[in-house]
Amino acid sequence: MTSSKLQTSDIQPKIIDGRKVSKDIKNEIAAKVEKIKADGKRAPHLAIILVGDDGASHTYVNGKINACKAVGFDYTLMHFASTISEEKLIKHIEQQNEDQDVDGFIVQIPLPDHISVERITERISPLKDVDGFTNQNFGSIVSENQLLLPATPYGIMELIRRYEIETEGKNCVMVGASRIAGAPLSLMMLQEGKATVTVCHKATVDLKSHTKAADILIVAVGKPGLITKDMVKEGAVVIDVGTTRVEDESKKSGFRLSGDVVYDEVAPITSYITPVPGGVGPMTIASLLLNTLKAYELNH
Repeated sequence: MTSSKLQTSDIQPKIIDGRKVSKDIKNEIAAKVEKIKADGKRAPHLAIILVGDDGASHTYVNGKINACKAVGFDYTLMHFASTISEEKLIKHIEQQNEDQDVDGFIVQIPLPDHISVERITERISPLKDVDGFTNQNFGSIVSENQLLLPATPYGIMELIRRYEIETEGKNCVMVGASRIAGAPLSLMMLQEGKATVTVCHKATVDLKSHTKAADILIVAVGKPGLITKDMVKEGAVVIDVGTTRVEDESKKSGFRLSGDVVYDEVAPITSYITPVPGGVGPMTIASLLLNTLKAYELNH
């Protein structure tokens, strides 16, 4: 890790390219699927349940379907009206649990207000839970026999591994403690990374005093501009998980994606940094594919 005593001009930040790593992973998976098919076996199969007509959810699901096509996975999309009852949705989940030709499946979040995300998640078989959301898979993070890991944290750990970023003995500060990102990632950095981990959240007093001490700073809050240059130690590794739509009339879409870190001012003092977009985002789907392949291997 670069010493905090170095001058900013001495630091050459490296951009952590999630798009490239994601593409590499997809190529690796596609080669394995090709071999599976050459051996006369069926391809891994991902099933996706989509409820309602949320625009962002449709976009995410289309991205997952395209990823399946790219690596040669079979896939099934089940699209239900937002009026479906929780009981009927659970029956469909149970059918997927029992279907031996389905290796992994996901229920796209968010769900309508009348359906409990927690109850739905816990009905998914841990062996097919490729999002890594069930309690059993979450708990396996700290075991010697990890199961299917939460996709976004898994992707971040893969970035750290592939960029050969040293984590052992480093001070890792995690800003954000959500079940989807911050909480599982802090456990992974502790368990696999052997880092000294501090978790900050909305009740943390004097956030800057914590972030400034971080060798590895990971931010997953969803609050654009939260982390500024004065909050980051020179030479730190900065991983920005936050992705928020911000209105921008100069864009055709009417918005741009913004991370939690003020990238332009923070990047020059870092040793490694993830951009938004193009950093952590592409790794979530790559991790979903890795989990589906692992679920296939467990199923066989």
